[in-house]
Amino acid sequence: MRLSSMADYAVVVMAAAARHCGGARVNAGQLAIETGVPVPTVQKLVSRLVAAGLLRSVRGVGGGLKLARPAAAITLADIVEAVEGPIALASCAEHGRHDCTLEAACAVRPQWPQVNAAVRGALAQVSLMQLSTAEVVP
Repeated sequence: MRLSSMADYAVVVMAAAARHCGGARVNAGQLAIETGVPVPTVQKLVSRLVAAGLLRSVRGVGGGLKLARPAAAITLADIVEAVEGPIALASCAEHGRHDCTLEAACAVRPQWPQVNAAVRGALAQVSLMQLSTAEVVP
């Protein structure tokens, strides 16, 4: 399993935003500079992260971005789902999806929800606080 580039960038952007917690608000341009993620990509991610309730955007003088809740209360699962949607390793586990040719005879399909819950649970145990304070290894 591998995160998409957008989910990976979202984690990087959120970790950078978390490092500004308690300080002045930050804007998308600043986050792009700090992370190396292109400005248009940061702007697209910010839009999704605001819509998911992970970032708060304030307009005007003194405006900018800040975490919508404490970094300890935001998880890796929250960030991934904000960009990718519900965590599902197999598309047949998603409600309403019927695009697998093996669906009618698949003995594994009933087990995917349990697998998906385990993966989500593991990601939910990693907080943004942990990600934003991790030591950078050269």
